Amino acid sequence: MLVLAIINGTVRDLGYKKYVDELVAHQISTITLLILFSIYMSFIVKKYSPHSGNQAILLGLFWMTLTLFFEFGFGKYRGNSWEKLLAEYDILKGRIWILIPIALASGPYIFFKLTKHI
Repeated sequence: MLVLAIINGTVRDLGYKKYVDELVAHQISTITLLILFSIYMSFIVKKYSPHSGNQAILLGLFWMTLTLFFEFGFGKYRGNSWEKLLAEYDILKGRIWILIPIALASGPYIFFKLTKHI
C-alpha cells in the first residue's frame, strides 16, 4: 500500500497539481488512492481470505494503525506540527483524508463479506 500511496502522490505532484488548486489536488488524490486501495484490498482478501469477519476487521484495524503511525511519525520526522498534520482530517474545510483510514479499517471486512456472497 505504501508503494501505491507514493505513486499516487507522485502523479498528483508531477501531474495535475499544477492545473488545480491545492485543495482540489488533495481531494482528487484522496479519491484515486481510495480506488487504488480498494483494488488492492479486494485482491488481498480474495487471495488470502480471512477465516472470519472478526479476522477481516482485525486486518483492517491493523492496516489503519500502521498507516496512521507511518503518516504521523513521518510527518513529525519531517518537522510538521500536530496542528498541520491534524488539519488534513478537517472535513469541514474540504479535507477528505479521513476517508483513507476509514476505508482501510472497513475495507477488508466489506470485501470479505462481498466475496462470501459471490
